Amino acid sequence: MTGSTRPVAPVAPVLFLLFVTGWAANHFAALLPVLQREEGLSPGLLAGVYGLYAVGLLPGLLLGGGLSDRIGRKVLAVPGAAVALLGTVSLLVWHDPAGLIVGRLLVGLGAGATFSAGTAWATDRRGTTGATWAGVALTAGFAGGPVVSGVLAQVSAHPLPVTFGLSALLSAVAVVGAARLRPVGTGRTATPPTVAPGASAPRRVRSTSAALGWALPIAPWVFAGATVGVVTLPSRLDESLRGPLLTGISAGVVLGTGIVVQVLARRVGAGPGAGVLGAAAAAAGLVLAGVGGAAPALALVLAAAVLLGIGYGLCLRAGLLDLATWAPPDSRGSLTGLFYLCTYIGFGVPVLLEAVRPTLGPELPLLVLGGLSVLAAFQRGLRLARSRG
Repeated sequence: MTGSTRPVAPVAPVLFLLFVTGWAANHFAALLPVLQREEGLSPGLLAGVYGLYAVGLLPGLLLGGGLSDRIGRKVLAVPGAAVALLGTVSLLVWHDPAGLIVGRLLVGLGAGATFSAGTAWATDRRGTTGATWAGVALTAGFAGGPVVSGVLAQVSAHPLPVTFGLSALLSAVAVVGAARLRPVGTGRTATPPTVAPGASAPRRVRSTSAALGWALPIAPWVFAGATVGVVTLPSRLDESLRGPLLTGISAGVVLGTGIVVQVLARRVGAGPGAGVLGAAAAAAGLVLAGVGGAAPALALVLAAAVLLGIGYGLCLRAGLLDLATWAPPDSRGSLTGLFYLCTYIGFGVPVLLEAVRPTLGPELPLLVLGGLSVLAAFQRGLRLARSRG
């Protein structure tokens, strides 16, 4: 059956599952000041716990994506979201360091399976359009969670139960909705994706090496810049400005900008060249953050957040479209998991910055990261020029 005669597969429940799992993964950022104030936990410990969920993410991304190629997307994505829900429930009732570690690891493990299998599931159902909207849905969850949780934490007398409870409720609804979908099939039987909007038809056969060669160099800059805007910069503001609301606003600016640029890029049909602009924007944001030093002005923090959000959104979109354009359908899940795994290298950046600050200071590490992002933009630009030549 051709793509023109087969019915359009519903994708909204998959996108909602990605949205709420992204929410569960990232709304924790807005609660760091609350946990520091109410539980007496240190900023270093909380930065570590925030990034620790990436440890759970590793097996979830790699195993979930690869297994979904063989046994189906739904079989991995829905239970993965249920595991993330279990982690959120754990965080709802257990707030000491051990509880935070267990909860964040469970959220990471479940989110990894859901992100890789769920993104491949959306791509199976709608080709590159599904891949694009999967990125938007994830970004919306990453952005909406911290903003809403930041506001609720500011106005609620019981911020932790309210915010974790809302995340758990949304996750439960999404799991039930996605569980009711009929699967399209495994990665081996899904309809191959179309060429990315704005891109010329591939000149070479789809292959793992081509997909990863395009997608992986920009992968770390998806979250390396975003976590600086969400975690590092708000923590360096004057003490009178710190708090869950401003942390949530910073996350909203970074990730909200990411949503806007992804939608705009899709509307104008931006091709692989948008990834060059994304890496360059991440570089500009990181350099600006470095210029701000140990006590950046609020205006500088917000300006850097916009640039980092542009970098986040364009790098994420470009990487997912690289996979939709180049990855063989029967390995789409595993390659998507590997791409996401490389993006989550960026979650270690706030911890790294804290660790090297006593010896290297607050400025130099950010400037070095900005320089590395410039190299990623340059490498992609060269590859793009060679492919067109």
